[in-house]
Amino acid sequence: MSKRARYTGGGVAVGLVLLWVLPWWAALLIIVGVPVGGYLLLDKPQRARLRRVTRKEIDH
Repeated sequence: MSKRARYTGGGVAVGLVLLWVLPWWAALLIIVGVPVGGYLLLDKPQRARLRRVTRKEIDH
């Protein structure tokens, strides 16, 4: 199993647990808010680099 598949499976599992434990709107807020918050914490050059590279290059 690749790293990407493990991360995806873990993310899906966490999302399902959140949906089960919390109201759907709170779980959705967390599921969407964490990646958006992480992106917003990057400075301008890091955001530009992230948009420029391909997904395959991010993994390495």
